[in-house]
Amino acid sequence: MSAPAVQFHHDADRLATDLRHRELVHTALSKYEVKRDEMKARFQDWQGARALAAATKRKAISQLDRHLEQLARGLEARGTKVHWASNGRQACAIIVGIIKARNARLVVKSKAMTAEEIHLNEALEHAGFEVVETDLGEFIVQLRGEAPYHIVFPAMHLVRGEIRDTFATKLHDAPSDNPEELTMVARRVLRQKYVEADVGITGANFAVAETGMVSVTENEGNARLTAALPKTMITLLGIEKIVPRLEDLALFLPMLATVGAGQLISGYNTMYGGPRQPGEADGPEEFHVVLLDNNRTALLADAEQREALHCIRCGACLNVCPIFRNVGGHTYGTTYPGPIGGVITPHLRGLQDWKHLSYASSLCGACTEACPVKIDLHHHLLQNRRNSAAAKPSWWQKTAFKFFVPVANRRGLWKLVTRGGRLGQRLHPLIKGSRLDPAYCWTKTRELPPVAKQTFKEWWRQRK
Repeated sequence: MSAPAVQFHHDADRLATDLRHRELVHTALSKYEVKRDEMKARFQDWQGARALAAATKRKAISQLDRHLEQLARGLEARGTKVHWASNGRQACAIIVGIIKARNARLVVKSKAMTAEEIHLNEALEHAGFEVVETDLGEFIVQLRGEAPYHIVFPAMHLVRGEIRDTFATKLHDAPSDNPEELTMVARRVLRQKYVEADVGITGANFAVAETGMVSVTENEGNARLTAALPKTMITLLGIEKIVPRLEDLALFLPMLATVGAGQLISGYNTMYGGPRQPGEADGPEEFHVVLLDNNRTALLADAEQREALHCIRCGACLNVCPIFRNVGGHTYGTTYPGPIGGVITPHLRGLQDWKHLSYASSLCGACTEACPVKIDLHHHLLQNRRNSAAAKPSWWQKTAFKFFVPVANRRGLWKLVTRGGRLGQRLHPLIKGSRLDPAYCWTKTRELPPVAKQTFKEWWRQRK
């Protein structure tokens, strides 16, 4: 078992029985569900919108090379410097090089999951730069030395008192646990950082090939300040964020707000196409866009699973996943938790080390039903399981199937094993919850369903 798998199982065991943690997550997501459903009802045809969004992303990904070239041409025509990064290490090196060329010291950064994916903050700090997250949730978890808990709600696992204590320890300013007062503390600190910052780094929610612009969605205005006040702006963009036309945002922006945060539309939706132009009053003097591959083209080459690139990082699948709701975001140990993380992380970081995430699912299909772009998530999890078993089956899998195949192919042996199972279950209380238990992970916390007293064939024969 890989080190990430061992850590996952350890953390899952601990948090699945932490009733306080589970209550926090369930309470937060229950409130979100009410607002999400209210906003979905405002669509004239929600299922039709999902179908259109899926078709749009399918078209965008199928012509990704053409759309990326069109995007780059549009950006460069307005003075933007476009960089192509094949992996995370190269992307970090490009961004560090840009910052060093500006003799910068302080970097402010708005929410960017791609930056978390390539561990950009660590690379910048190692190079000697101060990096400050400006999204409130990201700022809080950065002060605590934690990774974001959720794609959309980074500090969802924390309560007011914990945030107050963090501010008191790290900022020496925590007047109370009142949310407004704590927000004002963060605002005072961050406003000073915006003024002093040499470079601002943003992510992007979408990139429009037609106009050569990137679209950033937020609710706090921090990304606008990150982009407008420093003299240099850098946007780190996963190449799958492309949409063909500007009018596509008329669908994707309200859809992202609805399933991401239960809103009709997010507070701020901003398009960036280049540095400050002649006659403009504000904006950066330099604008750099780093287009990140990081194994996305390898996923694109997989005809069976390339639709995972349609993901708009809304977090809808996390919010409905029974596993995520019980073990939480940090348990996954990777940037993208939940069902979408179980699908794409093995592609981004290696199948054998991260195959366990594809098993962290009940395969109930709630994620597929929730996905606004109709990614068939639970089937892709099954495909990852199949691929990992075919590529490098463990010794116990080989042994189990070596005995299972002849039994399954011989009727007499199958009947004998079935009857033996009824006898064996009588002995189950002696080993339940121990490592000798074949169903150890299941029976630690629940009863094993009893083997039926007779098979269906026996039942049918009896009544014939």
